[in-house]
Amino acid sequence: MSENNSFTEKLKKFASSQLIIPIIALLILVIFNLIRDPSFFSIAIKENNLGNKVLTGNLISILNGASELVILAIGMTLVTSATKGQDISVGACAAIAGSVFVKILRGNNITVPLILAGVLVACIVTVIFCMFNGLLIAKFNIQPMIASLILFTAGRPIAYWINGGATPNVESNLLGYLGGFIPGIPIPSPILIVILFIIFINLLLKYTTLGLYIQAVGINERASKQNGINPVFMKMVVFVVLGICVALAGSMNVCRIGLINHEKILLDIEMDAILAVAIGGNSLSGGKFKISGSILGAYIIQALTTTLYAMKVSSTDIKAYKAIVIIIIVVVGSPVVKQWFGKVFKTIGAKIGKSNTNSVQTAK
Repeated sequence: MSENNSFTEKLKKFASSQLIIPIIALLILVIFNLIRDPSFFSIAIKENNLGNKVLTGNLISILNGASELVILAIGMTLVTSATKGQDISVGACAAIAGSVFVKILRGNNITVPLILAGVLVACIVTVIFCMFNGLLIAKFNIQPMIASLILFTAGRPIAYWINGGATPNVESNLLGYLGGFIPGIPIPSPILIVILFIIFINLLLKYTTLGLYIQAVGINERASKQNGINPVFMKMVVFVVLGICVALAGSMNVCRIGLINHEKILLDIEMDAILAVAIGGNSLSGGKFKISGSILGAYIIQALTTTLYAMKVSSTDIKAYKAIVIIIIVVVGSPVVKQWFGKVFKTIGAKIGKSNTNSVQTAK
């Protein structure tokens, strides 16, 4: 009898798991591609233009292409949890970061320390801009989407002004350290950067009270304040983290393409970042969060995009197909549908338990 109860509890726990929807969505994409084209996930080693052996294939393209989105989704998750809203200016702020990064590189002889210095300066600048959003939200209680609308509108023109109204390019093999390949390492450097960044964030949340405090502020700001947590400070902290995420994503994207185009760089990525948070099972109204869910959500979005390209779907139609699939995923992951699944699994578990009990009684 206890085994039956244990099985029923496992079914209920599985049905209510935050990661069930993104995992199922990812499995469906994997199975679909395996049926459509078994070679979709094949990985090969080829020589690039510089003569280095590198990994190629759709799977590598998915992991590599989603790098900026994964980083921004992590920052967006923390902002969503603490502020109960979303920052829609991350793409525009990434343009500012990219412009600052290019400005640093073009004024000097490009070296690895200079690239790191460029990223650091970009971080400082974007943290200041993101903290501007944080100040409006934390101190003046402006709704996050409205507060970030200012930089959403003005961010790209600011990026344009930074480089004197031009779209300059930068050329150096060393840019591969952020946006391509590191000589002797076949894995794209953005994938390695994402891995290191995820490890850093997980260690930060595991060995500090940051994650707990962010969730406390998001769940009940008044109660958290009564327990000694400063909600204004915590909200500012998440925007500092978001600023770092934005600077890293913007710098990586510049290194990928070798120039800064303020109008095109990471265009509409803020919407994909918000969707990644939602697909990952995180509530867009704040509170508890799961970083792993948002990471899965980001890779699902990129896997869907790569799948559609592999099916020869035009770039114009891809957004429409993505919207349809994402609507389905979000609806299936809604609390109403999850509750229904919970009842179904509970009923199945009860029937299995009853069947096992009858079998035992018959055997006796």
